[in-house]
Amino acid sequence: MKHAPLLMMALLLGAGVMAAPPRRSLLSAPDTTPISPQVPAQDRYQPNRVFLERADSLRVDPSEPDVQILVGSVTFRRGDMFMYCDSARFYTSPSLPADSMEAFGNIRMEQGDTLFLFGDEMEYSGAEQRATVYGIGRDVRLINRDVTLEAPVLNYSMAINLGYYDQGGRLTDPQNTLVSFEGEYAPPTKEANFYTRVRLNGVNAKGDTIRVFTDTLMYNTVSRIAELPVFSRISGSQGDIVTTNGIFDTANNTATLLDRSTVHTSGGNTLTGDSIVFNRATGIGEAFGAMVITDSARSLRLEGDYGYFNQQIDSAYATGRARALEFSKPDTLFLHGREIRTFLTPDSVRLMVVNPDVRFWRVDLQGVCDSMTFVEPDSMLHMNGNPIVWNANRQIFGNTIKVHLNDSTVDRVELPDFAFVAEAVEDEFFNQMSGKAMIARFEDGDLRELELNGSVQAIMLPEENDSTVNKIVNLESSYLQAYFKDREIERARLWPETTGTVTPLYLAKRSLLYLPKFRWEADLRPTGPDDIFPRIPAVSEDPKEDPVDDASQTAEEVTAAEKD
Repeated sequence: MKHAPLLMMALLLGAGVMAAPPRRSLLSAPDTTPISPQVPAQDRYQPNRVFLERADSLRVDPSEPDVQILVGSVTFRRGDMFMYCDSARFYTSPSLPADSMEAFGNIRMEQGDTLFLFGDEMEYSGAEQRATVYGIGRDVRLINRDVTLEAPVLNYSMAINLGYYDQGGRLTDPQNTLVSFEGEYAPPTKEANFYTRVRLNGVNAKGDTIRVFTDTLMYNTVSRIAELPVFSRISGSQGDIVTTNGIFDTANNTATLLDRSTVHTSGGNTLTGDSIVFNRATGIGEAFGAMVITDSARSLRLEGDYGYFNQQIDSAYATGRARALEFSKPDTLFLHGREIRTFLTPDSVRLMVVNPDVRFWRVDLQGVCDSMTFVEPDSMLHMNGNPIVWNANRQIFGNTIKVHLNDSTVDRVELPDFAFVAEAVEDEFFNQMSGKAMIARFEDGDLRELELNGSVQAIMLPEENDSTVNKIVNLESSYLQAYFKDREIERARLWPETTGTVTPLYLAKRSLLYLPKFRWEADLRPTGPDDIFPRIPAVSEDPKEDPVDDASQTAEEVTAAEKD
């Protein structure tokens, strides 16, 4: 049997479960001569001694001369504890269990005006300083102000002021009811411990019904804080909490969770972390260490060293090696930024804002930029600050890039303010196109159509029938429209006026190979899900800013910023 330290002390003193007392009354005592009880004139306040205070009659059975048989309004005193019953057998001889008794009928124990115990029969061991009280057809009750401990059999150790049961029982205070197979309660400290099939049920100030399921729970009836050192589940209308090591403040509806706990919200989101602070009243949860937020409705997962969500305003935040995973399609999008936020604007538009050092990877699309905003209703990804996007053997960059997603698949890419497209052909040769604005359309992840407007420049290296490249075409026009098939240029059209030259490749000067703003940033391109994080610079390079921000911004500060 498991017991807390207080109960272990009681066991060391010899406290154990006593055998059930004989089910009998002493109202019909043996045929002995009644003796008028005499209360000796001596110090009645000796903490470890039991004194008879009164009885209607006292009898002695000749066969048991050291046992007093007391009948009628019997009262005993032990220190400041008074014990009342209808009848009792009181052992007085040193050769017998001194200061021990068996009591019957209307058992009542009182200590001051704060502690009361009620039952039907009782055994008291003077040597062990323990009372075992039995209920017949009803539970024994121990009442300490607004706390009630109930059980069919209840033990009370007077040596350490501890009530306990091991055959099932419950504790009730104004807010919560705790039920378990084993339990103990110390009135002086207001501490209670419960073991085996523990259930806590309560209703908080907002009317939210709370249920806790566990096998070990420590509880304080004043603070109403429950400690959960083993696997436990906290359930309520706002969702569930699963933990193996947590502290739950039932009065304030807050939880401090350790050892990789998880919060499940009623909306289907989850928050997991090495440690979590969760306020069920406000719906705000903060996680520290290997944080994971999962939004199953949006097929979105946020990871980081620190993160939080706000259930009431449906927002989330991640930082410190932060990563977002969008998994609505078999090909998951992996996205990194020092900070990742998702939230609703005042007009109920959902945004995901990522900055700085943004890098993302998916099988069909990769990219980098300084900041990114995803607008959910439009399925539009806005990339700003040196944005670059790669698709197959193509690289697209400009001042701003907008990526339109159709059912999480790239549908359209727009560059409204300068655009440059480069396509690797072989070695140092690239097809290139640039203009003031561009729209690229995709099908099944492949580029199908490209439109360039304003100051269009192009360099093309067309393949011959034998798949060789032996000439270079340099063109300039106002507009260009190109069509692609099998990831190759099928045809192109330029208008209204076009100038250009065709030069054999072996005669082409280097100035003809590249447009003025050409650059090929293959080294920046993410190569896989784990390559989205900032790379550690080589020793010979200048040290760069630490890519991992500290997590000093609190959830409340970030939430306030989002509201603004």
